[in-house]
Amino acid sequence: MRILVNGWFWGQATTGSGQYLAALAEHLARLDRGHEFILARPDFAAEGPPLPEGWGEARLGAPVRRLGENFAKLWFEQVTFPRACGRLGADVAFVPYWGSPWRAPCPVVVTVHDLIPLLLPLYRGGPLQRGYTALVGRTARRAAAVLTDSEASRGDIIRNLRIHADRVHAISLACAPETWAGEDEAAVRARLGLPGGMFLLYLGGFDVRKNVPRTLEAYAQLVRRMTAEGREPPFLVIAGGLPTADTPFTPDPRRVARELGLTERIVFTGRVDEAEKVALHRMATAALFLSEYEGFGLPALEAMAFAAQRADEHSQKQSDGDA
Repeated sequence: MRILVNGWFWGQATTGSGQYLAALAEHLARLDRGHEFILARPDFAAEGPPLPEGWGEARLGAPVRRLGENFAKLWFEQVTFPRACGRLGADVAFVPYWGSPWRAPCPVVVTVHDLIPLLLPLYRGGPLQRGYTALVGRTARRAAAVLTDSEASRGDIIRNLRIHADRVHAISLACAPETWAGEDEAAVRARLGLPGGMFLLYLGGFDVRKNVPRTLEAYAQLVRRMTAEGREPPFLVIAGGLPTADTPFTPDPRRVARELGLTERIVFTGRVDEAEKVALHRMATAALFLSEYEGFGLPALEAMAFAAQRADEHSQKQSDGDA
């Protein structure tokens, strides 16, 4: 079976859709079930990482880029990609994000990670964004199958897009911390200015649904209670690229920390790379994740996986000691 994959997000490692596509491609290549995968990309896209073994690539012309990135993306999804499906004889078209074509010459499978732009008012954007959300909602209804990341998102899709339950399939995301290479923890602690001893960790985004101000309020209560009991509270480390503007959509946690009198107890690291993220998780006493809405919530899964890994290492050390 020849499967043409929409590769618009290939190589965009800072986006969730880019990370999803890269990980999925790597694991699909290992299955080796006789399928032929071709990654279809616009000809102006950056080179990106090497393709998985056995995958082919089709560079597709996108002359409308001069009209703007958003229109180029829309044209690629609705015109260039489905035309390529016919020209290349695809048996299945796969779109690994919410942007499937209205018409295609073969069955379409689309991944809808969540319905955030549809369900949360602050994420609906202006008329163009709302129009795009309406379009891809309708194209998803025309797909042969819809994939999503969780049973929660599956329920949202069935209810809000009115797609029959038999056509919507929840396939959970995964992480593998044992494969991640972390930096020397002492070096990361020094470079990021982390406190000595115990600290709590928040690592993620700062848009309003992430609920970071409420997280800080909860931490302030913990600090007050432990201080009143004569105990030393842990510090709080907040990692991730901080908002460039303090708005209702991206409330600045530094301002909230000042208002709560927590400036001396919180370390803002700014953006961290993957190796630093591994070290942070391994050093943290606990991770905080108080998001109000997620399609899946991969940061929470990563934190739990690291906790399980540390527990296994502790058990192994005990076993080695007993031996």
